[in-house]
Amino acid sequence: MDISKLDKDLVALIEKKIELSKLDYSSEHYDDLEEELHDLEDDFLENYGDYLEDALHEVHDEFCPDSDVLLPIAYLPKEIKKTADGYDIDFKQGVYVEVDDYAGKETKLVLLPKPTRIILQIDANSRDIVWTAK
Repeated sequence: MDISKLDKDLVALIEKKIELSKLDYSSEHYDDLEEELHDLEDDFLENYGDYLEDALHEVHDEFCPDSDVLLPIAYLPKEIKKTADGYDIDFKQGVYVEVDDYAGKETKLVLLPKPTRIILQIDANSRDIVWTAK
């Protein structure tokens, strides 16, 4: 697996999501960008889907075995902030999962680049990197 290419393609996918999120549905460019995003998602899943699904299964088995594993693109944030050294998200982002060790908390998993990693968001102030691409 070319981890550098995975990270680059994940960045491109997230950048396209950011670009689309800035447009209103009524924009004349919305449909074209949405189609570009779907094409990027399809290519991403074709190239990295099996690898990332294996990683997600490992994470789910360890942390949230009662939650279903979804397609990797489901774990992408809908909103993301660029930082000096990569990308960050707020606590609202991610896929809700049930983590026995954090019962009663709104735990979520999210897939981020730079480096490609899966983050378990425990609450608004706590998060752990639970997997990093190697």
